[in-house]
Amino acid sequence: MIDHTGVVVSDFEAGKRFYERALGAIGPGKLREFPAAVTGHTDVAGFGPSGKAEFWISAATAGQGSNKPPVHVAFRVDTRANVDTFYAAALAAGGTDNGGPGVRAHYHPNYYGAFVRDPDGHNIEAVCHALG
Repeated sequence: MIDHTGVVVSDFEAGKRFYERALGAIGPGKLREFPAAVTGHTDVAGFGPSGKAEFWISAATAGQGSNKPPVHVAFRVDTRANVDTFYAAALAAGGTDNGGPGVRAHYHPNYYGAFVRDPDGHNIEAVCHALG
């Protein structure tokens, strides 16, 4: 149902570095980048797994700041190892722990996820729904 989504970041270069490392660890690399001169509004960068940017970051415009309150975005991955890899890469890229890798059985018995806060405080998650 959702074609693409994204967040506003207060520091575009720092946001790009964070998402290039955190998402790059699980596959979705940076695919597109457009300056404000092209978009007519602000700098943007799009990330995705296979040629189509599905997650975008946008530079905050003057006086805007990042999304407040922070938003939650979850990236579905195929294996629990991918969740672990994402979590480690996101922390190494400057994210902060918001719930380490593990089963969240209150969602469903196979829900394995990890949560980090990006540099702007957005709750970014990797989740695997596969058994084991």
